[in-house]
Amino acid sequence: MRTGPDRAGVRGGRGTEGRWDDEELPPGEVRAPGWLDTGGEPRGLRRLVPERFRAARVDPGRPGAFVLALVGVVAVVFTGVLVLRDQPTQQSVPPVPVVRAEHIGGRGEPTTTVAAAPGQVPTPSAEVVVSVMGLVERPGLHRLPAGARIADALDLAGGARDGADLAGLNLAQRLADGDQVVIGAADPGSPVPRHGSTMISAGGSPPATSNAGSATGTTSPAPSKTGVAQDGKRVDLNTATEAELDALPGVGPVTAKAILTWRSTNGKFTDVTQLGEVDGIGPARLARLRDLVTT
Repeated sequence: MRTGPDRAGVRGGRGTEGRWDDEELPPGEVRAPGWLDTGGEPRGLRRLVPERFRAARVDPGRPGAFVLALVGVVAVVFTGVLVLRDQPTQQSVPPVPVVRAEHIGGRGEPTTTVAAAPGQVPTPSAEVVVSVMGLVERPGLHRLPAGARIADALDLAGGARDGADLAGLNLAQRLADGDQVVIGAADPGSPVPRHGSTMISAGGSPPATSNAGSATGTTSPAPSKTGVAQDGKRVDLNTATEAELDALPGVGPVTAKAILTWRSTNGKFTDVTQLGEVDGIGPARLARLRDLVTT
């Protein structure tokens, strides 16, 4: 009696005689050996997936596919914006001007002058600084545009006060940086018209002025303003009269009265430098008077 093949051997892919058993397969088909892996994934990974999930397939459907595509487009656009924004741009930097600080006479107020860049022609300063003293509403240092005239300086100083002498000034005269305009009081009681106002240039000397003659046509010499007394001697600050003080260069009737007021209030002058305490006499004017007066 012939014995059939061992079913256990058939399930294992091999009969009792060591041959592959293909009796249960349709004609023309051969059973694949057990060691050949026909799956898309390694056998080791398939063992990690539970049996009930091995046949599952993910199908987002048409709405899900649309959402995924939309998310992808947004991600691409966002990434492109970030890349374009982070790209560096080149900008040309203009040359930096060199600034030098200066000081205006005695006030310590700095002004700046800008050095011209290479290849550029330096331009003159756009403003001037002048000193307006005497019978004005706002005496002191004032800034004006280049080419300004004495009339512009008076307007910036608030205008002249009552009794101020304007006839002794050329209101149309142009001002330079560092000029000083002194507005004094006219002396109508003098037989010879005398002007109390003067303009002192930055060089340190007032412009030459002429006085009108008398009604008979004769001329009368003006008080000496050349920097020395008519007799060649220095003027004594403790004994000089108002007329003698007024004859000094840069000293008008207002400053002469201020010197007499200081002398009557504080007593005799003991040193020429005390003139700096008189109202209207600054360091520049004191330097001009130092060699012309004595105590």
